[in-house]
Amino acid sequence: MTADEARTRHMALRDRLIAAALDHVPFDDWSRKALERGAGDLDLGPADVLRAFPGGMADAADHFADWSDRRMLSELAKVDLDALKVRERVALGVRLRLEMNAPYREAMRRLLSFLAMPQNAPLAARMTWRTCDHIWHAAGDRAADFNHYTKRGLLAPVYTSTILYWLSDSSDGFADTWGYLDRRLADVLKIPMYKAKAEQALGRLPSPLGFLKRLKAATNRHRPGPVA
Repeated sequence: MTADEARTRHMALRDRLIAAALDHVPFDDWSRKALERGAGDLDLGPADVLRAFPGGMADAADHFADWSDRRMLSELAKVDLDALKVRERVALGVRLRLEMNAPYREAMRRLLSFLAMPQNAPLAARMTWRTCDHIWHAAGDRAADFNHYTKRGLLAPVYTSTILYWLSDSSDGFADTWGYLDRRLADVLKIPMYKAKAEQALGRLPSPLGFLKRLKAATNRHRPGPVA
């Protein structure tokens, strides 16, 4: 087996385990137990979990974000983005990222609660920045100067607050969330407020997910009952 083949197989194992674990996260939280139960569904064992995620649950969380980003980019590649305005492309990226994870909304809530732990703040910031970078890059942004950081810094708080809104949204097709997203993007991308808002957003990094502390109480309210 070549090195490339080994990497491909390892990535596939990680993808399969994450996908399988998501059904268990609502009951077992973002934990090794959820991963091991997912592995059991695939006729795999704890050794496979350790091999796939030697960095533990932080490693698994980071891979979930990467897995979601790759799926989002795959869907964006099917769209004629040239026919859309830049703001519409960015909004579509955020929307696709959330829509594809709609079946795992409770797992997302538990993941965000995990990321709200102080020791996971750098990981949360890194995951958020990477997703925003992917969205802007797919939208056609190739800036290499301050604008590169400005745009991602502006999108980060919009993206994270939209997740929180989405987690509590009971409207049909999440229509209220998409309206909220459009309003937030319209606000932060206004000129000449652009630079000032960017500097404020960048000043909040590397912890753009500080709001997640509020999810601890929300998580308890949405916690399913015990499973035998």
